[in-house]
Amino acid sequence: MTDNTLDPQIHIVQLGERAKEAARELRSASTEAKNTALIEAAKAMRAATDRLVQANKMDVDSVRDTKPESFIDRLMLDADRIEGMASALEQIAGLADPVGRKLATFDRPNGLKIERVAVPIGVIGMIYESRPNVGSDASALCLKSGNSVILRGGSESRNSTRVIVECMQAGLEAAGLPREAVQTVQTTAREAVAEMLGAVDHIDLVIPRGGRGLTELVRDNAKVPTLLHLDGNCHIYVHEEADLEKAIPVIRNAKLRRTGVCGAAESLVVDAAIADKALPLIVDAMPDCELRGDAAAVKVDERIKPASDADFDTEFLDAVLSVKVVPGPDEAIQWVAKHSSGHTDAIMTENAEVAREFLTQIDSAIVMHNASTQFADGGEFGMGAEIGIATGKMHARGPVGLEQLTSFKYIVLGEGQTRA
Repeated sequence: MTDNTLDPQIHIVQLGERAKEAARELRSASTEAKNTALIEAAKAMRAATDRLVQANKMDVDSVRDTKPESFIDRLMLDADRIEGMASALEQIAGLADPVGRKLATFDRPNGLKIERVAVPIGVIGMIYESRPNVGSDASALCLKSGNSVILRGGSESRNSTRVIVECMQAGLEAAGLPREAVQTVQTTAREAVAEMLGAVDHIDLVIPRGGRGLTELVRDNAKVPTLLHLDGNCHIYVHEEADLEKAIPVIRNAKLRRTGVCGAAESLVVDAAIADKALPLIVDAMPDCELRGDAAAVKVDERIKPASDADFDTEFLDAVLSVKVVPGPDEAIQWVAKHSSGHTDAIMTENAEVAREFLTQIDSAIVMHNASTQFADGGEFGMGAEIGIATGKMHARGPVGLEQLTSFKYIVLGEGQTRA
């Protein structure tokens, strides 16, 4: 239950101490025990479907008149989405255990045998906004990778998060594992986030998942190491040798399948050589989307509204798409490199050489050829689920799944060697 009478500092310390103890137990937990916990949590989640729907309705009703539809879509749970969450738990149970993998071995001339072995990170602090399924996915990934997790979801999803955590804890108890391996912050006070970011003695890694404001808050204030996920200003470049029959359905899917996800396309870049033909067809295919373009795009089709400079750097998370017309692939690469947030960018072309140049030159976490940017998802990458899309360049990049939630240590095996 949410309790805003809690002292945030004391509360985070208490959560952290329990999480550290749970992490010590998880470090040696068997794969069988972790898988059992996930499978039993999935059963508990299905059994709690009606209760979870009701809890989620309370969350949605609390913000329906103050938040846009894209926000409501991210927040909402129904029976199908709950089944998807439960299925993701089972899929993660079916994945290989990342803990204990031998990453490298070295035999030294003095007889020492050295192994680099994958180990859990420890305690993960997960700070996220409106999507309650993030709590389920993060809990499952942390559990399977041997980490305990402290969830701090947005206040708008507090009722949904409470039920999800109860289901995860039921699975842990059924498997004989510590229920404190999955906990949630039980106060909506903003000070709790600041306490998490400074909890260097209790939290080993903080992962934010949400908009740029949240990510920048974590980046600028964290003392704990972080794994950052910036906004998804994702681009699709339509090269002059694109197959439009293939490209247009991809563009529509990338923008409109779900406008509120980070892999949704936000900007379209079109070669001038194909703009007169392509843009009217794209506008025809997307009557439910507002297109905002530069002067060249507006000149081609008056249904495209003039764009502001800010539009080309905006993650709309709505049915809005910016449009830029460029002379060719060199200018397209320069434009995308300048305006992309480094999340996911795609090229539509039948020219393999141009595609390879784009895929090589664009330094985003995910680059695609002839595919919807909405595939930027851990489940679609075969990871079962993901804790986020990392847009940095250290430790992990792109979808953060099980392997990315481990670190490593060196095990040195000797027979009495001493160093001269």
